[in-house]
Amino acid sequence: MERPKNKFLEELDNQLGNHEDKKSILMEYETHIEEILLESYECSDENELSERIISRLGSPDEIAVMWKQELSVTPSNMKWLFIFMNILFFGGGSLLTLFHNLFQWNWLSVVWSHLTAIPTLIALIYMFFWALLGYEIGKGFGHGGRNLLKKTFLLSLIPNLILMFLTVFEIIPHAWFEPLLTKTFIIACIIFTILLYPISWLGYRWGRKASV
Repeated sequence: MERPKNKFLEELDNQLGNHEDKKSILMEYETHIEEILLESYECSDENELSERIISRLGSPDEIAVMWKQELSVTPSNMKWLFIFMNILFFGGGSLLTLFHNLFQWNWLSVVWSHLTAIPTLIALIYMFFWALLGYEIGKGFGHGGRNLLKKTFLLSLIPNLILMFLTVFEIIPHAWFEPLLTKTFIIACIIFTILLYPISWLGYRWGRKASV
């Protein structure tokens, strides 16, 4: 059963050429091939096993073409894209809070009242954003995206921590966040923040499988 796996990986190795993530890609596909072989333990025909591997994963040349195309999306670009999106979330929320407390605009008061009435929904949407972060990194960079996920997560978390620091030490007046700023809401924010990395990690694992 090892021969179909070794043959597939050797062909993939040749097709990838000098791809910078070759080692990670080969490790990733070796894992998936081993899963297929375990599922096909009753089959002893090597040609049939090879066909099953190709039908599930694609041929080595197809896989190589796909990964060479992925080079156009660099880890750096992906990382800064999500960091920028997180800053947009916090920047938009901060401007909304600031304008609501400085200006007595009726339409803004209506928007504020509607948003403060659905904090759980907003939190769930935000958690979906972090799951999407992990998914896109997993799908785009596979096994090699693990370190990218950690770096992106830590950098993206900076606005969250700054806002929590400013709020806890009352540098930002608590009255600005009424009626949101309750003990229950603060505890929920802490719990949600702790859950962000596991959610991103699950998204990463899902995206890594989807890349195959």
